[in-house]
Amino acid sequence: MLPVRKILEGKNNANIWSVPPDCTVFDALQLMAQRNIGAVLVMDDHMLKGIFSERDYARRGILQGRESKSTLVSEVMTREVFTVTPDMNIEDCMRLFDDKRIRHLPVVEDDRVVGLLSIGDIVHAIIREQSAHIQFLEQYISGI
Repeated sequence: MLPVRKILEGKNNANIWSVPPDCTVFDALQLMAQRNIGAVLVMDDHMLKGIFSERDYARRGILQGRESKSTLVSEVMTREVFTVTPDMNIEDCMRLFDDKRIRHLPVVEDDRVVGLLSIGDIVHAIIREQSAHIQFLEQYISGI
């Protein structure tokens, strides 16, 4: 199976978008809208403290009547963050997405965040890998 390291190398946008815990929900949402992303890491001095997603905002913000301009990300973020390492593979990521019912996985190496994978990144990688296999088999069958 394809390792996480290869998936990160193949991502068009390798930026890791993050906000500090004392950032307002409004500012985090603005960043997410500008970058067209569904989640940001919550980092304090390069240490992963949590993750803030659209789902967090809906469930712990809007539904609880919180104001986005006065609520801090640290109040509504997901604190229990599941991570993967670059040496893990797609299958490991899929298992975590399914078992933990999450959509984003920070990639951590030597206690440092080196990337962020979404469920869409994994689906895209699987499709690319299957397309390459199909092309190989078609060439093999046709004797090219």
